[in-house]
Parts: sequence; structure tokens; C-alpha cells
Amino acid sequence: MEPYAEILLELEEKTEKTVKHLREQLSSIRTGRASPALVDTVRVDYYGTPTPLNQVAHISVPEPRQLMIKPFDASPPVIKEIERALLKSDLGLTPQSDGKLLRLIMPPLSGEQRQKLVHKVKELVEQNRVALRNERRDANKHAEQLKKDGGLTEDQLKDSHDEIDKALKAADKRLDELLQAKSKEILEE
Repeated sequence: MEPYAEILLELEEKTEKTVKHLREQLSSIRTGRASPALVDTVRVDYYGTPTPLNQVAHISVPEPRQLMIKPFDASPPVIKEIERALLKSDLGLTPQSDGKLLRLIMPPLSGEQRQKLVHKVKELVEQNRVALRNERRDANKHAEQLKKDGGLTEDQLKDSHDEIDKALKAADKRLDELLQAKSKEILEE
């Protein structure tokens, strides 16, 4: 086992977290279709406690452009709080309530809205690329410190830099794949 294996393992964990974080961020971006993931970030004031919406209600997709939110506790105060939380969220959708459940209807996106969403996706991917580069920098510093302390030879340091770059390229490729997939999803009619 190489002396820098621990550095690579730590880098792999961090890059995995970054990719997972981006995936979560992208799931909350609206496309032309309804998805329960759209409301994952919505927090409801449930009896004084900010609670994720999916913990106070069942969320389903009865139609491609509609989300149905059925609270576990269908009392009027809970429904009002869910409605308030949805209105405050950055979804830009107005819930329709019948007293027992709420519906979110996704209007079709215009071409301009789609382009804005693709631009937002690109910005999120770029922010996560910056995080990846910071993780690479930290891993390289750690390897250089290990060499200073006598734990690595010059060749091992070069190998560690190569392995770190290879790991970063793999993570960057995954970010690109997420970008392409989400952009395609947004641009589809």
C-alpha cells in the first residue's frame, strides 16, 4: 500500500460528498415534469418546529405536471402551514388546497425560463467544481507535508499528485454528466 493511500481515500470521500451535494441541489431545480424531489428543501413550521415537508405529508405525482401533497395530519392549521411554506419556497408555484390535500401544478416552462434554469444549473456545477479544486489543493498540500516529514520520496510525491489529479478528473467527469443530464431534462418539452 502506498504511503499516500490515506490522502487518496480522504479525497475520494470529499469528492463523493461534493457530487452527492450537487445531485441534491439539482434535484430541487424545477423541470417541465413534477417530481417529489422538488419539495425536498421545503421546511414546514410543524407545531413550532421546522420540519421537512416529506416528514409531515405524503408527496405523490398523480400526473406528469402535478404534485399532490397529502398531510398525515389533515387539520386546518397544518394545511395552512404547508401552504405557507410552499408559497415562501423558491419554487414559484401556488398550491391549490381542497382542505384535505394540496396540489402543485407545474405550468409549462417557456424557452426563456428553460435557458435561465440551465444557466442556474451551470452556476451550481461551477460552484461544486471550485469545491473540488479546493479539495485537490488540500490533498496536494497534505502530500507535500508528508514528504517534508519524511513519509514520502520525491517519486512518491509525484505519483501522489498524479493520483490526486486522476481522482479529481473522475469526479469532474461526474459533475459534467450531471450537468448534461439535468440540462437535457430542462430543455425537453
